[in-house]
Amino acid sequence: MGTTKIKRYSESFKRQVVREYEEGASAHYLQQKYGIGGSMTIKQWVQKYGKEGFRTEQVLICSPEDQPRFRQMEQRIKELEGALAEAVLDARMLAGIVEAASKHFNMDLKKTFGNRP
Repeated sequence: MGTTKIKRYSESFKRQVVREYEEGASAHYLQQKYGIGGSMTIKQWVQKYGKEGFRTEQVLICSPEDQPRFRQMEQRIKELEGALAEAVLDARMLAGIVEAASKHFNMDLKKTFGNRP
């Protein structure tokens, strides 16, 4: 007899997902990105932790000729959302490195960087 795995998410993780959602990422994208199960999970987090509330999903009605173009655009949007998320994480990581280095060298590297002749 197998056991059922129940995922539990920390509050900080939930708030991070809600923050990304509020910055424009779709609930579907975030669900896939983080492997979040349940179609209502993110909606419930947004209702609990969000500032704006849950956005409604747009339904696009188009002709069959336009469908491939819109699929390409949707794919490109997903790629750009992923690239943006990576860039945000990189920026946060670099800020942390600068802060740690500033403490290690006991100087504010943000102010002194680039000011040398």
